[in-house]
Amino acid sequence: MEKKAKLTFLGTGTSSGIPMIACDCEVCRSADPRDKRMRASVLVEYGGLTILVDAGPDFRAQMLQHDVHHLDAILLTHNHKDHTGGLDDIRAFNLAELHPVNIWCEPYVETTLRREYGYAFAEEKYPGAPEWRVHLIDPALPITVHSNAGEEVLSWEHGFGYHHLPPHPAPDSSVEVIPIRGWHHREKKTSVLGYRFGNIAYLTDIKMLDSEAEYEKLKGVEYVTLGCVKIGDHHSHPSLQETLDFFERVGARESYITHLSHQLPRHEDFAAMLPPHVHPAWDGLVIGG
Repeated sequence: MEKKAKLTFLGTGTSSGIPMIACDCEVCRSADPRDKRMRASVLVEYGGLTILVDAGPDFRAQMLQHDVHHLDAILLTHNHKDHTGGLDDIRAFNLAELHPVNIWCEPYVETTLRREYGYAFAEEKYPGAPEWRVHLIDPALPITVHSNAGEEVLSWEHGFGYHHLPPHPAPDSSVEVIPIRGWHHREKKTSVLGYRFGNIAYLTDIKMLDSEAEYEKLKGVEYVTLGCVKIGDHHSHPSLQETLDFFERVGARESYITHLSHQLPRHEDFAAMLPPHVHPAWDGLVIGG
């Protein structure tokens, strides 16, 4: 029997968030809390594990707002800053849990992390630099995400940083996650991964899927998401019609639009435009469970 997942939308906004800096449009000035959108990220509870998808610039605020005390892993969709810009704040989980955090990503994303967070990969680290373990994803294969309780133990020494001690014996807690490969541009310029967690599939920033085989990975999902930033055509995100066509093809019981921008109508007005089984997501919405 397929495991059930629970997904919380931590952020449902595009790279500029809503409200956008220096904008006075009706969406950015809306009093509806559903129109206040942090950068796109979700927290998934699945098979006893707590998994974050993307850690953008609002990572710290999202963790505090939802009172998150534990992370087993972070799955990255791609290397853009609105999805990776908060990774330095992993330091807080290192200190609280005394374990590294597992990060899963494609090889090209690790290359970006090594460039932008070089101090976290240094052989001799600055005391207190983030402690993570990067695991590389082959999009053609399922990935086995495991609990960070089995990672090495971190022991803090003032002025030195962390000592790395052998891991304590821990239960073998793991889940299988299916990566779904798409492209962030109609000319296939940037690879982006969505993820299927049992009955829920989370996709964002995907203009088109890589192949027919990726649609097969979505067969039978109960809940599915996709990003959309405007009603009309966009070079790197699906139009509203393309998003609705995707949802129709997947055939999930409920479908949710995320990664929304202020170019779309206010939440209430946008929801009224959509079919009954399609919904604009909002920050704090919980699905599944």
